[in-house]
Amino acid sequence: MSWIRLAGIVVLSTVGLTGCAGILVTGAATGIGVAHDRRTTGTVVDDQTIELKVYDLLNRQLPPGNLISTTCYNGAVLLTGEVTSPQVRLQAEQITRSVEPPVREVYNELVVGPPRSLSAQGNDGVLTTKVKAALFSITNIPDFDPSRVTVVTSQGVVYLMGLVRPAEADAATRVASQVGGVRQVVTIFEYIH
Repeated sequence: MSWIRLAGIVVLSTVGLTGCAGILVTGAATGIGVAHDRRTTGTVVDDQTIELKVYDLLNRQLPPGNLISTTCYNGAVLLTGEVTSPQVRLQAEQITRSVEPPVREVYNELVVGPPRSLSAQGNDGVLTTKVKAALFSITNIPDFDPSRVTVVTSQGVVYLMGLVRPAEADAATRVASQVGGVRQVVTIFEYIH
């Protein structure tokens, strides 16, 4: 019951600070997701705060014409998408590293080039959904929960993040690589024992 109360506090605090209804949904999802997450509730909230701050700063400080997605897990930020130049790619990483709460690590997977078309972005979304669904086929590993693996796809490359055991990482990587349309799987797991 206490995690529900905490989720409510997070939601009300977030809405009060930003006034954004979209954040309300994110805050509610935080409370529900924490039940299965291996991160602490505070870390989950910090990760969402970092993600929002990075996204906001990149949109305000970088020149137009970039398509950047930010994903934060356990203080590590993954930057994916396309940027207009190598300088913007570096600047995006520097901005990300400056965010508080402190960012532990930045995985800069930004590609210099024109932004993907809407259909290409849609294809990436479909691949993410297929990989997430495929993770439910992992039933031979005790305590494996597919919701503990964050899946991000950009240009057919699937990135896997999470706090996992080595056997869980191996199984998730194998399953993701077998999904049709996946060009490559990049693991950004942190290992627990």
